[in-house]
Amino acid sequence: MKWVYIAAGIAFYCILLLIPNSLKDLGDMSVVACIVKDSGIPNAVTGIILRNRLYDTIFEVVVFTIAIMGARYLLADEKPLSEISQLQDQPSIVLARLGATISALVGIELAIRGHLSPGGGFAAGVAGGTAIGLVAITSSPQWMQGIYKRWKATMWEKISVLVFIVLAVITLSGFELPHGELGTLFSGGAIPLLNLLVAIKVTLGSWSAIVVFIHYRGLF
Repeated sequence: MKWVYIAAGIAFYCILLLIPNSLKDLGDMSVVACIVKDSGIPNAVTGIILRNRLYDTIFEVVVFTIAIMGARYLLADEKPLSEISQLQDQPSIVLARLGATISALVGIELAIRGHLSPGGGFAAGVAGGTAIGLVAITSSPQWMQGIYKRWKATMWEKISVLVFIVLAVITLSGFELPHGELGTLFSGGAIPLLNLLVAIKVTLGSWSAIVVFIHYRGLF
């Protein structure tokens, strides 16, 4: 049976070698140029993620949401820690909060201009979550929990997911906003809005996970 698998693998490899290259038919047309033209933004990667394969991106956002819900569910029955450690020395606190400020600024820039330059909603959300994590290891857990509840982060996280899905479905149905002028901030139709929604979702989801793990596990 092993030889059958080996023969099938060799045959499959030979078939791949013999398949004609369909890119030759494109002539001088660049694939990247086609994506930029269709999406209306200079960042072809963001054009692919939030337009050409938007269907996959919807489920990536849903999977992230399920992961955060799973963390809450699995830890809900555990006893919270009575003592939570955090950074105490002043130099480390200053450096952590400086890093948080830089991460937050980078996250905002990536969320707003991710369709024009390297970046995007997921990268912006990671930067935002990093900023929150750095603040968490230098602040009181009760203060972090109070801020999280005061701003109703859980509600805004759910709203951002729902709005993203609705806007994505509308886009997939063929209804697109005007692309605007290529290279400007308000270009690419709904892509900048989708970018911003993903950034909000990932940032708030990361914040939720950080709050849960600090409450039940201490600081990482």
